[in-house]
Amino acid sequence: MKKTFHLIYIAALVIGLAGCNKQLETSPSNAVSGDIVLKNLANLNAIYEGAWASTMDDFYGGIFGNPGFKTLTLVSDAMGNDVNLIVTKYSYAPNYRFTQINDKTQSRVSAVWNQLYKIINNQNIIIANVDKVEGDATAKNVLKGQALALRAHLYTTLVSFFQYSYQKDSLTKTIPLYTIPSSDTTVGNPKATLKEIYTQIYKDLNDALPLVAGYQRNAKYKINTNVVYALLARAYLYSGRWQLAADAATEAQKGYPYMAQADYTTGFNNVSNSEWIWGHPEIPSQSDGSYSFHFLDVTSASSYYYSFMADPFFKELFNDGDIRKTLFNWDGNPGREGYLQYKKFRFRDDQTADLVLFRTAEAQLIKAEGLARADKFAEGADALNELRTARGASPFLGSTKDELIKEILIERRKELWGEGFGLLDIIRTQQAVVRKPYVDVAGNDIPVTVTTPDGSTKSVNIKYHTALKFADGTPFVPNSPYYIFAIPISEEQNNPNLNK
Repeated sequence: MKKTFHLIYIAALVIGLAGCNKQLETSPSNAVSGDIVLKNLANLNAIYEGAWASTMDDFYGGIFGNPGFKTLTLVSDAMGNDVNLIVTKYSYAPNYRFTQINDKTQSRVSAVWNQLYKIINNQNIIIANVDKVEGDATAKNVLKGQALALRAHLYTTLVSFFQYSYQKDSLTKTIPLYTIPSSDTTVGNPKATLKEIYTQIYKDLNDALPLVAGYQRNAKYKINTNVVYALLARAYLYSGRWQLAADAATEAQKGYPYMAQADYTTGFNNVSNSEWIWGHPEIPSQSDGSYSFHFLDVTSASSYYYSFMADPFFKELFNDGDIRKTLFNWDGNPGREGYLQYKKFRFRDDQTADLVLFRTAEAQLIKAEGLARADKFAEGADALNELRTARGASPFLGSTKDELIKEILIERRKELWGEGFGLLDIIRTQQAVVRKPYVDVAGNDIPVTVTTPDGSTKSVNIKYHTALKFADGTPFVPNSPYYIFAIPISEEQNNPNLNK
């Protein structure tokens, strides 16, 4: 496999290692000679800091439409049930229409693939060398644990989009697995099975736990015990290890209470939020990841793509009294009249926004689903209702396992909208995308009264989905190849072992 990425990304060597301890104030450099980088623990830490900054703040493939890791979350939600995309706006219309990610020649597919494997290789370099360099033993353990956890996170992400659900067939081949450093001359590995990838993910995360035990981080982007448990909870849920998922989720959320209801309306842009277990801080001098808010923020004047509107049916999932329901508003701006805004995400005044990666709410939903699927109905219902109570929503009052699981999956849509679980949950639960025209019983468009910028009101028809089927005219179905990222053509051409 001819690697298209640099061997090593590093945060600060080109300007002095003193910068590597600051809060991501520098961007990663290009390739640096291995004999320099592998000299000491400070340099290995700089690799990690640079790789992290690259993960979150590089425009993948150098394209503005790919704002770092949040590219994947935008793609996932654009392809789900609940984002009613304005297709005339920049970048995500091909995803919404299911015409891009299944095409191996598309730049977004190759950009995601190359970037995530580049960062995985950075972690492999750290893991392979950290025990050999001089330095404090505890600090070395923490760095190794963080590298293991980040590698596991990236592999979980890749297999979640590049293959069908683990529950469909765990022995299906998916992507190559690399656990040792590679270079431009490394011959590529064949595809591993889902089971093999997840076995490595479990191992990495369980190996990381004792290494980061007791570590007191000074910023929420750094991986501590809570984050490792959070990543374990996801991995166990996605692969059907239900009780383990619930147990890990319980550990993940310790010390991170639900936000106050009023905080739900403040824009989802602040890493200091009490229930953000893992998040990436943005500052004006390093804020490319914030670019994702140009798509999600549909109300700020500074947001100029504002394309992720809400499906009108999505609003109907919320009951009165639920704080989340207060975020809906019918757009009255010229050219946007009748779209349903969901005001969850908003820029700060300086046009930056911190990026959420894992919250207590997600942990609670994993716990609820794990318990429900493990036939612990009462405990699963209690877990679901705990979150609903925190949001002011009506409690679940059903009586069967199937009803409970259905409600938990709906609650994931309600709680995690815009955070990247739209397509991901459809793939992992083997469901079909559901999009319907929002019309009355006679099939007529439904009007709504909107307020225009000058304060007047007028009646307009509600805007609803324009992509109600696949682009070839066939209906949405479970386990469709249109849902799965294609392995890029460059990988097929350069890796002779890929399909062995």
